[in-house]
Amino acid sequence: MTIQQKPGVSRRAFLVGASTAGAAVTMGWGLLSPTSADVRSMISPTLFFDIHADESVVIHIQKAEVGQHVGTALAQIVADELEVDWKNVSIDYIGFDPRLGLHLTGGSWSINWTFDALSRAGASGRITMLEAAAEKFGGSPSDYTAKKGVITGNGHMVTYGALVASGITARSFSEEEMKAITLKTADQRHYVGTSLEALDIPAKSRGQAMYGIDAKVPGMVVATPLIPAVRNGARVVSVDDSEAKSVKGYHGYHVAEGDVIEHYYTGIVLAVADTYFAARKAAELIKVEYDVGPNAKLSLKDLRAENLRLIESGEAESHFLKEGDAEAAIANAESKVEAIYEVGVNLHGALEPQTCLVDIQDGVYHVYTGTQIQTFMVEDLKKLGIPQENIVVHQQLLGGSYGRRQYSDPHILAAMAAKQFGKPVKVIYSREFEQVMDYSRPVNAVKLTAGLNGGKIDGMRAANAGSYLIPILAPPFMAPDKTGKEGAPMHDPFAVNGLDHWYTVPNQTVVTSLNQVAQSALPPGAVRAVGPGYQYFALESFIDEIANEIGKDPLSLRLELLDGTGKNAGSGAQQDGAKRLAAVLREAVNRSGYGKPLPAGESIGIACSAPQERASAIWNACAAHVAVDAETGEFEVKKLTLVSEHGTLVNPQMTRDQLMGAALWGLAFAALEDVQFEDGRLIAESFQDMNPLRQEHLPELDLTVLDSGHYPVGVGEAGATVIAPAIANAIFKAVGARVRSLPITPEKVKAAMSA
Repeated sequence: MTIQQKPGVSRRAFLVGASTAGAAVTMGWGLLSPTSADVRSMISPTLFFDIHADESVVIHIQKAEVGQHVGTALAQIVADELEVDWKNVSIDYIGFDPRLGLHLTGGSWSINWTFDALSRAGASGRITMLEAAAEKFGGSPSDYTAKKGVITGNGHMVTYGALVASGITARSFSEEEMKAITLKTADQRHYVGTSLEALDIPAKSRGQAMYGIDAKVPGMVVATPLIPAVRNGARVVSVDDSEAKSVKGYHGYHVAEGDVIEHYYTGIVLAVADTYFAARKAAELIKVEYDVGPNAKLSLKDLRAENLRLIESGEAESHFLKEGDAEAAIANAESKVEAIYEVGVNLHGALEPQTCLVDIQDGVYHVYTGTQIQTFMVEDLKKLGIPQENIVVHQQLLGGSYGRRQYSDPHILAAMAAKQFGKPVKVIYSREFEQVMDYSRPVNAVKLTAGLNGGKIDGMRAANAGSYLIPILAPPFMAPDKTGKEGAPMHDPFAVNGLDHWYTVPNQTVVTSLNQVAQSALPPGAVRAVGPGYQYFALESFIDEIANEIGKDPLSLRLELLDGTGKNAGSGAQQDGAKRLAAVLREAVNRSGYGKPLPAGESIGIACSAPQERASAIWNACAAHVAVDAETGEFEVKKLTLVSEHGTLVNPQMTRDQLMGAALWGLAFAALEDVQFEDGRLIAESFQDMNPLRQEHLPELDLTVLDSGHYPVGVGEAGATVIAPAIANAIFKAVGARVRSLPITPEKVKAAMSA
């Protein structure tokens, strides 16, 4: 957690103070003396939890609830060290407070980034309660013990709630004191490591949970955007809403222009009415003339061709990784392996479309929405001229996201329209708009080359080209060329994560080029599964291709390369990195029957990965059992065996559930979803057009999550990254067909058999 200091305050403190006399005790980061008369307002809502006189404990969650039940897992961490009874625990969600630092849910960072801080927050609360008992009954805090909200010692027994009711002395912990707290060992924990039921499920099951689309305020109107002529680059020339005026409840339209919204969308017109359905009807009647811009004739074929041109020309290359001299190693090698891997377009497909309600009251913008990154949203709203202190975020549940709700477009549109109409405005995207105006997975290609000597990889070079998500989502995260080459362009490190793998190769280079054509025509986003899954498809397919070239079993080659030497030994939460990856791979292989005889046309392919970044890796492996018809290229994924390791498991069942979702989404990306892009537009107005996974496609699943006892590394949907390469490798083993582009289709398999 980032702790931001106020000017003139030199020491951070964790504060404990009474919120109201005899009613509750609140605990959280603060930056003033605990003797200050304004303790309550200072630490609220910068709190981790409240303990109430009725024994209830409310744990405040900074992360977004997207269906992954992160609130429950984070509450387990706090409650364990706090020593409270789980039946008394509930959660709520923090909107936005800059003192909490970066509000971000993504990258599988939630548990990894907060486990230590939340553990210490809970432990400090327990210590405070023990001190309060000693103050009340006499003796030392060490004379007392706490268990599930009850303190015993010196012949006394008292509950946390009773102590709260009698009053708790304000208490501060210095940064040094917080660091010095001894946390529980694994065998002392009650909740961490236990598959507790998600706290958000009852309300969701009863229909009481509030999502962004459920938000309402008096006097609210609804706005929905028209689909512009192209995905990006159109400009509004004129608007004729004469026919829309016949719609009952129609209020008018808003043309969204200016640098703030055009960072995300161009050519947007909102239809505004009393209800969503009236707004939809009006939108259908509004006539807009567009200047379609430069992208109206572009297709997916054009974007892919530009990727290949950039790779072959080396134009606009920026180094992501440079270790040794891969180019010289390849040039001097006895033999080399080379292949190009490509991916097309995938969409987020969140069930709840983008939505945001903005209600302006006395100059204060109340924003009701579900967002993954409140910090970025607030920064974008500030660019509209709204002071930060006049922005109040009411965080709602998210009805799916998979990376889509990291962007600020609906919030900007709602704020602009609310200002124009002088009413609370709720923006709701139609399903069609949601689909065709999505931030798709980047259109990407990567050329991998390996130089081989004596059956060993002496050098490996990756040349990548594609669109970048970071210039849209978080421009400051663009990275400089790692060689320090003067004049070299910046690059998006998130586009090539995974190519800095955990295999030991003495000489490695990774370069990447921004495809400006794709960036302009089809702005990309982070689409489900932490890390760029397309890079793991490429790398893990390539490892099998190298194994085939040198006549070695793909498993043996991987285990040989995962020797854990040098940087691949890992450190911190990634300690023993390569060996942990080897361990999940062995487990997947052992569970799958890999290497045993199978009928003709059937085989088991393997893959392993450690997304997202090396600094926050998650250890995954897959063995895919596939049957292929050698005549038609048709194939069936009969079984997926997945193993993942996440350090210490906070909630094993939820982790396994995440792995299941990752496996099925990974299968859809691998073999089904194939969205087209023609004439500057995505051709996918419905879920049907995405060709998502259906019941008949489900294979047998064998899912295993391992608890290594290491520091938690997160969960995310990392398992999705190993599905496509494992399937591709199984198909090659079964019929000798190497497919190097996604999705893998029967047509591609048949063509590869004939190649």
